Amino acid sequence: MSLRPSAPQLRPAGAEDTEMARAITLLLVFLFAGHWWISGRPIERPPGVLAPSEPEQLNLVNGPVFELPGHHVKALARFSLEARVLGAERYRYDRAAKIAPMDLALGWGPMSSSGILEDLDIDQYGRFFFWSAKELPIDFGAITLHSANMHMIPANDEVRETLLSARRGNLVSLEGYLVEVTADDGFRWRSSLVRGDSGGGACEIVYVERISLY
Repeated sequence: MSLRPSAPQLRPAGAEDTEMARAITLLLVFLFAGHWWISGRPIERPPGVLAPSEPEQLNLVNGPVFELPGHHVKALARFSLEARVLGAERYRYDRAAKIAPMDLALGWGPMSSSGILEDLDIDQYGRFFFWSAKELPIDFGAITLHSANMHMIPANDEVRETLLSARRGNLVSLEGYLVEVTADDGFRWRSSLVRGDSGGGACEIVYVERISLY
């Protein structure tokens, strides 16, 4: 019996480069997915009220006006608060996204307590925030008085980057103004000036000058 040497297996030109490109692509996909999961997952917090203070607001008669490209931002009230982030929703395509790329659903007082929030399902979409519960952990009025969906207008790039990094469970401290926005194309957006309202027009529109996340 004779043995014939097997012919060498030839690989198409560029095969190694193609496999390397695929491996790099898969690695990048895994890295991106891991970063997205880590940066987007909620932050766990211990029991108890974490943001006990009420928002501070000083209504203004002749507040300052800030100019953004194509928009005029008139201050209605000086505003500051410390709160817990109940939800953070990025917007890119609606009309308001030109100036307000992020909404934060915020809770303070009892609505910053993990023991209460664990009994509530909270969601955001369409520039609103929604909650539901099988059984209310506190009464309806306390929920609406101590939480709000706020449209965030960053005053500068540093504030914008901080806003875009916010995630559920963060504690946030911010200062700025509640505002009315008008635009050259007829767009008009006016902030609520009271807590406890709900539905269309109940959201705060905040021109954010300073923000810290914890």
